[in-house]
Amino acid sequence: MTEIRFHGRGGQGTVIAAIILAKAFFRVGHQVQTFPVFGVERRGAPVEAYLRLDNKKILARTNVYTPDHVVVQDRTLLQSIDVTKGLKPGGWILINAPESFTGMDAFAGFSVASVDANRIALNHKLGSRTHPIVNTTMIGAFASLLGMPPLDAIAQAIEEEIPISTELNIRAAEEAFREIRRPELTERSNG
Repeated sequence: MTEIRFHGRGGQGTVIAAIILAKAFFRVGHQVQTFPVFGVERRGAPVEAYLRLDNKKILARTNVYTPDHVVVQDRTLLQSIDVTKGLKPGGWILINAPESFTGMDAFAGFSVASVDANRIALNHKLGSRTHPIVNTTMIGAFASLLGMPPLDAIAQAIEEEIPISTELNIRAAEEAFREIRRPELTERSNG
């Protein structure tokens, strides 16, 4: 079983991101389970969502305490939340961060990747300058990171779940799929 924890803020589409990704994995034959955890339900408040996927029936009915991977939709959460809590060795942390972000070294011992989801979302007119909606962008980057699910399954799940600006969301996911940055992979190829 693979478990994924999403960290975001209210209004960024964190819960919808987990749902869309679950639907995409289901389309390609995985069993899935997704659910949110809310604190204060207001725009900007921290939100967590979880996704489990497996090739067989999922019987677990608990929160995700030891995720295999973590998706961070808002890098300001890194200042107040330990996103590595319980993260299994070898798991990925995907962070929404601009290229100039220098905080990757804070995650020694973990595999870290990033994508400028804010820029991509704004380029596709998803949200506003002060509140970009990055969920589909982060899904595209995450699919690239794991090598699954395929982009066509993500596009179908977006079409099913997001009735407004559907094509823009699909294009944002595709762009993020291509633009993900994996620093340690770059360092190995340059070394």
